[in-house]
Amino acid sequence: MRQHHRTLRLLGSLLLVAMGASATGAAPAQAAPPTPLDLVVPAPASVTPGATPYRITRGTQIRVDDSRESRRVGEYLAGILRPSTGYRLPVTDGGAGGIRLRLSKGSFGPEGYRLDSGRKGVTITAAVPAGLFHGVQTLRQLLPAAVEKDSVQPGPWLVAGGTIKDTPRYGWRGAMLDVSRHFFTVDQVKRYIDQLALYKINKLHLHLSDDQGWRIAIDSWPRLAAHGGSTQVGGGPGGYYTKADYKEIVRYATSRYLEVVPEIDMPGHTNAALASYAELNCDGVAPPLYTGTEVGFSSLCVNKEITYDFVDDVIRELAALTPGKYLHIGGDEAHSTSHADYVKFMDRVQPLVAKYGKTVIGWHQLTGATPAKGALAQYWGLDDTSAQEKEQVAAAARNGTGVILSPADRIYLDMKYTADTPLGLDWAGLVEVKRSYDWDPGDYLPGAPASAIRGVEAPLWSETLTKSDDIEYMAFPRLPGVAELGWSPAATHDWDAYKVRLASHGPRWEALGIDFYRSPQVPWDTVSAQ
Repeated sequence: MRQHHRTLRLLGSLLLVAMGASATGAAPAQAAPPTPLDLVVPAPASVTPGATPYRITRGTQIRVDDSRESRRVGEYLAGILRPSTGYRLPVTDGGAGGIRLRLSKGSFGPEGYRLDSGRKGVTITAAVPAGLFHGVQTLRQLLPAAVEKDSVQPGPWLVAGGTIKDTPRYGWRGAMLDVSRHFFTVDQVKRYIDQLALYKINKLHLHLSDDQGWRIAIDSWPRLAAHGGSTQVGGGPGGYYTKADYKEIVRYATSRYLEVVPEIDMPGHTNAALASYAELNCDGVAPPLYTGTEVGFSSLCVNKEITYDFVDDVIRELAALTPGKYLHIGGDEAHSTSHADYVKFMDRVQPLVAKYGKTVIGWHQLTGATPAKGALAQYWGLDDTSAQEKEQVAAAARNGTGVILSPADRIYLDMKYTADTPLGLDWAGLVEVKRSYDWDPGDYLPGAPASAIRGVEAPLWSETLTKSDDIEYMAFPRLPGVAELGWSPAATHDWDAYKVRLASHGPRWEALGIDFYRSPQVPWDTVSAQ
């Protein structure tokens, strides 16, 4: 009953917004009330509405602590607000009133924050800069959607009064972008990073190698990028990241408090590498470059010592470029590798990851070998995956392996929404917005202890995707739901309430120029652009 009342309250708030936006005789934006605190996605842990909103005006200042981190977050916020408001919004040290970003010891956790809003100002408090940054994303969502535009808008810029206390359910809230099937430029990846940050995603998993393309320069094996990166699905020029390119992606992600997790898929999904160096093949013959979409036909030569020299070099160079803790070694769909060879390969390769100071992640097939101590397994099975396969992953979880949940028939963002979706695949089924959202990571994998679940990650494979509009159409509106599954308390998960909050984000995506799928399951028409 409580959830039912909450849903009605949200609907009522949205109807007020819509009525205000369509009123005649006055500027629509000036008639709109502030966005209610409980329209935020992901849903905050605690919301306490207050009486008086804060209004951002020409005299508003963004006040920060005397720290480089707070100032950086403050400048980021100013960069969002200045184009649409037309205000100077100087970032200053200390003082009272206005918008204040404050670092303070407290029970916020590594990413949590508190947002207090009232007549005199808005204060975001956190223990660490990442918490301040996440609080800023919440503040963005509390402002009218027009705040996201890059030209001056009429306002007013009201922030509803009250308090939000918020901390994430899981520490791993990821999104994977496949740049191997089709290559995406540094700027395209940055655009996706900004979209991920709006919903408090904190991991960017880059799938850097596959049969169709090798996308990262490796100095000790230069033909990997020059030859292996020269094509993509369907042909075309492909492309790759220089080391400077990759460092720029890492830098930009770090500025948005996302950790980059690079993946080199092996021993399968390796045709681009095999085509680049004949000696990596068991028969010493390089296959042609591949531009199709079939999987499971390629394998590194497990019994050749040069294979491990190759892997050592690749991991060493990639680890040196990557400040984050993790390195993903793939391990899925190794159909051309025998089980014995697969186990032998993983026993040789996992210690190389540790040698260069990183923690192993593999797709859940890694649990068919012996996962290294501290390793994470990324589960991409389906609801109807065999009980035996699920139990293999659960047994590893009980033995200390952490699990990232990426069920393909729930949160693979490249799955078609309906049979008529022009992009995407359907091998895991059709995944509409409700199906993507309406499950609980805490009890999804039978037999896996709750403590082993590190969080969720939404992969986006790119067989059918060639441009940013394609990425956005498949990611939105499903990505915010995945973010909510990873961030929000289980008690807040309710489809009927969520779809109303999600609908309120449509105008924001329009203001940001995000091309999204207008799912008939979501009541978009209850809200208008502000």
